[in-house]
Formats: sequence, structure tokens, C-alpha cells
Amino acid sequence: MSPEEKLFHQLHELSMNMWWAWNPSVIKLFRDLDPDGFRASKHNPLKVVKGLSPERVRELAQDAAFRARADRVHSEFHSYVSPNTHTWAQTEAAPLRVRPVAYFSAEFGIHESLPIYSGGLGVLAGDHVKTASDLGVALVAVGLFYRQSYFRQQIDAVGRQHAQYESAQDEYLAATRKQGADGKPVVIEVPLGRERLFAQVWQVNVGRNQLLLLDTDVDGNSDENRKLAARLYFGDQGVRIRQELLLGIGGIRALRAAGIDWSGLHLNEGHSAFATLEYARLRMEETGADFWKVAQDVAQSTVFTTHTPVDAGHDRFPPNLVEEYLEPLRNSLRLSKEEFLGLGRVRPQDAHEALCMTVLAFKMSRYANGVSCLHGRVTRRAWQALWPHHREDEVPVGHITNGVHVRTWLAPAMQELYNRHVGADWGENLPDPKMWARIDSVSDAELWETHRTLKATLVSFVRREAEAQRRRNNHSEELIEAAKTTLDADALTIGFARRFATYKRGNLLFTDMDRLRRLLLDPKRPVQLIFAGKAHPDDQPGKELLRTVYQASLLSDLRSRIVFVEDYDINVARHLVQGVDVWLNTPRRPQEASGTSGQKVLLNGGLNLSILDGWWAEAYDGLNGFAIGNGVCHVSPAEQDKRDLESLYRVLETEVVPLYYDQDEHGVPHGWVARIKRAIRTLGWRFNTDRMVRDYVRECYLPSAGVNSCAMPR
Repeated sequence: MSPEEKLFHQLHELSMNMWWAWNPSVIKLFRDLDPDGFRASKHNPLKVVKGLSPERVRELAQDAAFRARADRVHSEFHSYVSPNTHTWAQTEAAPLRVRPVAYFSAEFGIHESLPIYSGGLGVLAGDHVKTASDLGVALVAVGLFYRQSYFRQQIDAVGRQHAQYESAQDEYLAATRKQGADGKPVVIEVPLGRERLFAQVWQVNVGRNQLLLLDTDVDGNSDENRKLAARLYFGDQGVRIRQELLLGIGGIRALRAAGIDWSGLHLNEGHSAFATLEYARLRMEETGADFWKVAQDVAQSTVFTTHTPVDAGHDRFPPNLVEEYLEPLRNSLRLSKEEFLGLGRVRPQDAHEALCMTVLAFKMSRYANGVSCLHGRVTRRAWQALWPHHREDEVPVGHITNGVHVRTWLAPAMQELYNRHVGADWGENLPDPKMWARIDSVSDAELWETHRTLKATLVSFVRREAEAQRRRNNHSEELIEAAKTTLDADALTIGFARRFATYKRGNLLFTDMDRLRRLLLDPKRPVQLIFAGKAHPDDQPGKELLRTVYQASLLSDLRSRIVFVEDYDINVARHLVQGVDVWLNTPRRPQEASGTSGQKVLLNGGLNLSILDGWWAEAYDGLNGFAIGNGVCHVSPAEQDKRDLESLYRVLETEVVPLYYDQDEHGVPHGWVARIKRAIRTLGWRFNTDRMVRDYVRECYLPSAGVNSCAMPR
């Protein structure tokens, strides 16, 4: 093999495993191949590698320094995926190596170059899969192959959101067609009422583990069914129930066709709850027992994580629609219509009650959890009717608080700082409080200078995005030129980025414009805001909130202090969480299940300013960030909004702004940095996915794996 062939092989192999996405040295290697092409491709290394000319490959192969870098990261990759490499799971979760956990989710946010996610649920799932790989936990993820993904957001000149859809190009996705034992591509069938739905299975390698994606754009399907898995969260109830049938039933069949025996199922939200029914059907075939007997075994090996306390977030399907599409499955389970529908009803005998996927998931699992302490309590209260003979505190729903995959979200500059002061092995000991306590050894000046560098990078990014957006919208040259100098890298910078749903109150600051102007335009202590986020295409109130914020960013006196960055995705999120001073979160308590964006911020040296909801309700200690309100909820939403607004401005005016601008002669705010250190020391060890996945392994995966064998007859 020539040097050119060897180098190209190394680069291609690295680009085909998503391990590169959380390794800065590999990302830098790919960026150096073609910096402009890397950015234009949404940081897609496979597209960059395939676009290299023979002359460029030859030039790189003749560069001894570049070759050495490629050899080093290629060796690191092979060492990482080697079965001989020691991992946490080798001693703590060895039984799962025989039969992995099957992790189902409707979306996965691995990286922006693999657009099969919409927001927090998908990013959490992506972080979960990455962490399972890092820890050596055997896990196979199952999802859908959205060729058009969630929508790309464009905001017009007056702030109206428009949805744009782009089809992914297979040749530039780090995915290959899954092959069965016979060497042929895996294609599965799913009954849809009187129809048969076909789906081919794609495999994405995520470190040591694999993600299987079901694709309906195949021969044999009707035009309508070919498009069934094209987009995430679109269409009417008929589309949604068919997508969820594909995910649940098709996912189980894909695992079987790929020759994978699982120890248990983990349902990440109720979208995939039909998987438990297909699993039960297989158990009936294997054992000859009836549904009610095998359902107990299925439940004992199923984990269900619910992510939303908002009622609209729980999918419900009317009885006639369920019967239309699930009659074949119901017949194979030998259940009557009422018995089948009762599995998804709070009141099984109520003929008018819809089938709820969350109810089905609760009934078909024995390990159920919310994603924060408060959310666990809210969930027990909301679903107590499912256990009518239990007190609220006896409802069998616990909680495992979400975390974030540190290696994905931590800026390289912060990683280098941790290497110097926390220890070169800090990434292997993330749940260790004693390790994080070493942050106190970092000088205030060094930590602050690192943060200022990251904020300057964020300001440059926002300026580029704002200029491009205004040019596309044909704004005046004055407004376009203003984008080039908007924001001040020395000013207190507050970030807000999340879905624009009404309960998240993205416009709360803007309900008192006079007070907002006084805050932002203070000549001695200026404040600036960076906003991002999407409203669901059908959420008109959410779109209106977004428009309010965007229009404020164009006002002549505020345009240098407010910027709305369009098309919020993992890339935009990465820039924001790594560079802001303060992360603002204003949900109407207790409707935020967990929230993880603020956890990404704290690891990068930012502070949280949040309602005491989700994870922040169990994280805030008075000195590691800032709180809005006191956690008490008023029965009137309008009154609660009024109280929270007053608290938000009071905290900003009397705590946040004064502390930030209390700087020494060198510009170092020692009181502020002390709070950053306390946040890292008290929260870093708790709110990471290493701790979270270990909790799932110990509390759910190992107990469920020990119940029964899930090996199926061939």
C-alpha cells in the first residue's frame, strides 16, 4: 500500500465511526484537510475526505508532520475500539457483553453532520450512546433514518419562521447498510393493517457500539410509505402511529434479523412502546405461554424513561386508528380489542379513552424513571391513577437525573486547562467529587482568560451568522454592516437557546421593554443577549414568541445588544454553551423535566440563571449560580409569570450584573470566578452522563438482564 493509499484509508476509516465527533485532535485533523470545506459541509469529515483530490492526498502524504498526526489518532482509535482495552464495564457490567441493552429512541443527536434529531431528547440519546461506548457498556441503539430530518429554520426579514427540508445524501453519511449472517442487506417487514411496510437497516458506528436506523425509502413500499420515515415529528396521527409502529415493531425485527440477542429494552420516551408488544409476541412463540404470562417477563426486562411533564408530549391514538394499523399484532397476541386497547388506557374499560403510548410503556416496564428528582415527583403525581391502590409516594416511578457527555460539549481550551490542573486522567474519573475539587488550584486569572477567549470565539461566530442572515433577507447595508460589530466581547453575555414552546417563556425578558433597555444599555455595565431556538412548524404561539424576540434584535437602539441566531442545532449549541457568561432558563415550573444545556455551560465556565425547575432544582446551592423565584408556584399562570419576571430582573440588577463587573485592575472578577469554580466543583461530578449511565446500569440494566434470557430461537 502506497503512502497515499494508507493515508486515505486511515482518514476514511476514522470518518466512518462517530468516535471522531468527541475527540478534538481528530476533529482538528479533519479540519486541516480543508478548513473551508469542513465548515461548508457542516463539519462532515466523510464529505471532506471523499472530496480530496489525488493531488491533495499526495501533498498530505508527503507532509511528515501530518502523517504522524494521522498515524497517532488512527492508533488511538484502534486502541479505543479494541476488545482488550480495559473499561469500567468490564468489571461493573460484564454480563451485558453477552447480550447488550437495546436502546430505543425516536431521535439521536450524535453530531450535526448526522441530522436525525430535533432537540433535547435526541441530544440526550446521543450523549447516552457515546457514554455507553466510553464506559464499555454493550448497547445497541435503534432509531429511524430521517432522510430529511427535522426542519432547517429560516427567519425572514420580519421574524417569521419558515421550515426548509433538505434530503441527506447517503454517500456522505457515516452509515452503511447492515448485513445479516448471510451477507445480504437486512430488510424487515412490518404489518400496517392490511399493508406490509418494508424497511432496510443502516448501521452507524458510535465508538464501540452501533446505532441501527430503519429506512422506508425502499422498493416494495408505496410512495406514501417510502416517505414515512423521511421527516422527524411531522404529519397527522396516522403518520405518527405508523412511524411508531416502525420504530417499535420494526426495531425489534431489525435486531432479530441482524442476529442480535438483547438482555433488555430501554425505551427513551413512549414513542417506541410498541417494541414491548413485539417482544411479547416473540416470547409467546418461544414459550407457548399466553400474553399475560409473557408480558410479565417482558416488563421485568424493560426500562422506560419518560421525559416530559407536559400533557401534550404524550402521544395518544384513537381506538379506530389503533385497530386499523395494529389489528395484525393484536391477533398474533390473541387479545380482544378491549384487552389490547386497555394496555394503553388509564381506565382499561373506558371505550372512549385513547391508547396512550406513555401508559403502554408504564404497563409494559418494571423500571420506570423521570429525568430529575422534581420530574420524578411530578410524574408520580400525574400518573398515580395507574396505581390506584398506591399512595403518591408509593408509585413505582423513580428518577435518574440527566447529564451531558462531557467530551462532546467541553471546549478544547477548557479540556487543556483541566489536563493541566485537574489531571490528565480527569476524563476517566468524571463522577469523582475529589477530582473536580482540584479546580480550586487554577488561578482566577487563568480561568478567566480561558473563558474570555471562548467568549471572543462566540462573538465572532454570532457576527458571521447575523451578517449572513441579514444579507439573505436583503436588509439594509446599514443593518448588514452593524452585524459585523454587534456584541462586545467584554460585556456580560447572556444566552438563551431551546425550543420556543410557550411554557419555556422565551419572551419573558421582553415583557418589560423599558426595564430591558435600562439593563442592556447601561453605559458602564452593559448586558447583551444571544437567543436561538426553533418553534414546531405547527406551533403558532411559539412562532409568535420567536418573532417578538427577533424583532427586538432589529431595533435601532438594541441591535448591538440582542442577536437571534437562526437554525439552532448542535453546532450553534456548541458555540453558545462554550462562550456565554450566563445561561438563562425560564420555564414555567414544574414543566421542565430536566434540561441539560445548562449543564454543558457550567463545565465550560459559565453560570446558570434559572427557574428552580428540572435539574437546577436539585443543583442550586446559593453560590454556584443564580435562581429565579423560590420554587413556589401560584395557581394563576399570569400571576406566576408576573412574579418570575420581577424576580428575574431583581436578580439580574442586584446580583448578576454587580458581581460580573466587580473586577480588579486587571479585569478579573474574583467573586464571579469563585462562583464558576464552585459550580464546577459541586456540579461537574454529578451532571455528566458517565454518572447517569452508571446509574442506569446499576439500577436498571443489570437487574433487568438477570431476570431471564432474551436469546431467541433461530
